Amino acid sequence: MISRHLLRCLLTLALAAAGQAHAVDAAQRQAWREQAQALEHGEGVKRDTEAAIRLYCQAALAGDAVAAYNLGWLYANGRGVERHDGYAAHWFARAALLGDTHAEGMFNRLSTPADKPECVQQAERTELQRANEAEQAAEVTAQATRYQDLVDTPEERRIMKIVYKLAPQFGIQPGLAFAVIRAESNFNVNALSDKNAQGLMQLIPETAERFNVRKPFDAEQNIRGGLLYLRWLLAYFRGDVPLVLAAYNAGEGTVDRFRGVPPYPETQGYIKRIQQVFALQHHPFDARITSPSRALPLRNP
Repeated sequence: MISRHLLRCLLTLALAAAGQAHAVDAAQRQAWREQAQALEHGEGVKRDTEAAIRLYCQAALAGDAVAAYNLGWLYANGRGVERHDGYAAHWFARAALLGDTHAEGMFNRLSTPADKPECVQQAERTELQRANEAEQAAEVTAQATRYQDLVDTPEERRIMKIVYKLAPQFGIQPGLAFAVIRAESNFNVNALSDKNAQGLMQLIPETAERFNVRKPFDAEQNIRGGLLYLRWLLAYFRGDVPLVLAAYNAGEGTVDRFRGVPPYPETQGYIKRIQQVFALQHHPFDARITSPSRALPLRNP
């Protein structure tokens, strides 16, 4: 008979597992587990318990009962890792939830409340971030009509069509590109600043060259270059919109130097103007584009 303590733990884990078990096939779970076992025992590779735990955790969170049991055993016995009965209880309970017939007995031997391991906490934080990003995406979709309402002329509507066509290709929410264009040039294709920033997204010659924009006063080329730069900045600052906007205005080197938004009235006003239209503080990013800024974390959340 399942103890009340284990039953409570199983119910808690079942609720958490509903969000964590993504579509990972059995072959992938087995591969992670076998790699972890090799690292745990030093079979054909150098023994590395820390790496083994990471892989076991991936497999267990994806639904592998053996991986969960092995983690419980590691922590219960302090094998290559400091003994932690709370972590062991968590993993034995999870293994029982996944159908391991021996895990319940191991859990009951411990008589210790389950404690959530760091890798599980990290997975839950990732799930929360995914949920937040989905909510943000829905909010941005709802704002699309408002962005359309802010354009008045046929030329502005033509530019918005280009934005809606190109922005998704670079993983940029159209509302962000719209807000930047509005703040930079107010939809003037031929805009030219006293610093020689050119076109709709006000690309300086160095940025235009960096992103292969040969005709900065061509609407589509300019928008493409600006979107590429925004994509790079989003990856560099890990989706932090205020930092991305500060860098677009003052340069990423300036943001790095000040370890945050620089104390320039122009830059701070620029961010405020854009965020009146595009209010989201975080934007999804592609971490493969570039390594993060060495100055991160630059500011408190």
